[in-house]
Formats: sequence, C-alpha cells, structure tokens
Amino acid sequence: MSDVAAALPSGGAGLTDEDRAGLVSAIQDKLETLMSQNFLATLSPAVRTRVTALQDIQKSHDELKEKFLEEKAALEAKYQKLYEPLYNQRLEIVAGDKEPEGAEVPAAEEGAEVEKGVPEFWLTAMKNNEILAEQITPRDEPALKYLKDIRWSQLGEELKGFKLEFHFASNPYFKNEVLTKSYFMIDEEEPILEKAEGTEIEWNAGKNLTQKIMKKKPKKGAKSSKPITKTEPCESFFNFFSPPAVPTEEEELDEEEAEELQEMMEQDYDVGSTLREKIIPHAVSWYTGEAADLEDLDDDEDDEDDDEDDEDEDEDEDDDDEDDHPKPRGRKAGTKGMKAAGAAGAGGEQPPECKQQ
Repeated sequence: MSDVAAALPSGGAGLTDEDRAGLVSAIQDKLETLMSQNFLATLSPAVRTRVTALQDIQKSHDELKEKFLEEKAALEAKYQKLYEPLYNQRLEIVAGDKEPEGAEVPAAEEGAEVEKGVPEFWLTAMKNNEILAEQITPRDEPALKYLKDIRWSQLGEELKGFKLEFHFASNPYFKNEVLTKSYFMIDEEEPILEKAEGTEIEWNAGKNLTQKIMKKKPKKGAKSSKPITKTEPCESFFNFFSPPAVPTEEEELDEEEAEELQEMMEQDYDVGSTLREKIIPHAVSWYTGEAADLEDLDDDEDDEDDDEDDEDEDEDEDDDDEDDHPKPRGRKAGTKGMKAAGAAGAGGEQPPECKQQ
C-alpha cells in the first residue's frame, strides 16, 4: 500500500480536503489493481498478454483524457474572463446605471412613473425556470426584487468546484450586499459533490424570511395572558444559503438518514448548476420566457420519443404473446418519464410554507 502511504500527510497532521481526495484516489487505484491482477490470473497466458496490451492502451487513453480536462478547464477560465465585460454591460443596463449604447430609449410619458433599468429582471428570469420557481415563495419576491446581478467563478486552481455570487441593492431585509454559495467538488466530471457552503445572512429585525413567528393563546389558568410566540423554520429561497451539513467522520448516519442527505445534496446542487449553466449565461432569454419555451419544446420531443419507445415495446410484447399463446391484441398505454421537481420533492419532512410573519 505504498501509494496510499504516499498520499497521507507527513507528521500525523490532520487530513485536508486535498489530502482526503488524494487518499480516496490512491485507495481506489490500489483496489482496482488488485482486482485486475486476480482476474488476469484466471486467463490463459496468451489472452493475458493481449489484455495487458489493452490495459496499456487504456492507460494512454486515460492520460490523454486527463490532459484534455486540464486544457478544458484552462479554456473555460479564459472565456470566463472574456464574458466578464458582457456581464458588466448587462449589469449596467439592468440596474439602470447606463442606457444601451447606440439606442434611443423613449422618454416616459408625462405623468407616468419613470422606470429605471429593467425592474425585477433576475426575479422574473428565475421564476421562468421550473427548478428555481419551486424554490421561490411569494414572501421571497419583494426581497428578490433588489437582486441586481448573479455571477459565478471557479473556486481556484487548488480547489475543484464553483462559487455563485448574488449582488443585492440596499434593502430592508438584510445587511449583506453580496450573498455567496460555494460548491466543493471531489470530481467535476461525474460530478461528485463533497460539500456546499453559503453566506450567513445578516437579517434585519423581524425580516428573516426563513422563519415564521407563531402566536398561541396561553392555556387557561396561566399566570400571563400574553400570547406565546414561537419561531419555526419555513420554506424560502434564502434557505439556499444554508445547505445541508455534511456529517463529520465521527458522526454516523443510518441508511434512511444517509439517503435523505444524499437527495437533499443532489437537489441543492441541481439548483446551483441550473443558475450556473442556464440562468447566468442566458439571463435575458429566461427573462423573456424564450428559454423556458425552448426547454418545454425539448421536453415534449423527449416525451414523444418515450411514447414511441413504449409503443414499440408493447408491440414486441404482443408479438411474443401471439407466438406463445395466440389471443386478441390490445393496446397498452405508454408511460411518460417523470421530470425531476427540484427541492420540493426532497425526502423527509419539509418546513412549512410561511404565510405571515
């Protein structure tokens, strides 16, 4: 196990995220090698020689794939910098800091309210996306109207993953100007999520949208006649910045708890990757609804393909039945594949939706 020993930090120091990833990789490689050697021993010498040659070819392929991923990451970083000026121009127009260059913006009619920039740009864009719309409650909308911009960036050369930044104008809900959400990945190709971290929101008094205040009448005979107030968590888009906590090595989860955590982490990553891959690069198309229409069209085409496959399978089953036991042919209904519904379908009990505060 020399490969595993080499991956461990010297001096008995605690494992960092990078050390842990290296250790996992070394153990996997060692196990794969041992399993391969055991299997090769069962083969004839001639076949074993040929399979060994195939393994060498595979190794060369894997080395090229690793180089491809490195160049891909560098290319993505290069173009991310090229996108920045365009995102800056978008921010200026959306926030009303600058009018479109070379375009004549009509003046407001006499007596009409002057609109600055593009009101509710990001709120509208997110609500037009099915996954994000399920995260936004009516109580969240007034706060999200202050959202000026959303950006994403890589975590850095030493870390795998990405960070989302939500830039807000001054608002009555919280003090933060920027809320962030970071996704730390073990593998970005799979992808395998290690953990996620979000900004702690500095809520103004009485404005916490992730909580609701319940008031109950005191029991008969109680010393005080004042209502009893109790704070409870509730559904809110801003729960996005308090992601599921990954337990430490000392903490053990039973199978049901582990499955629930896995589902919550997958749904959380689904929201983050939707923002990164769809909303940020194509924000205006989501604002106008054009992107949602195209996505619905793609879904309809996929559903039609699924229906055709189901009908083909039904015909094959009917043909088999006729061969074995001839009987009248009946039509069987096709089953459409179900679509992931985001965090609304998370395992376990969900916090109640806030009606009032």
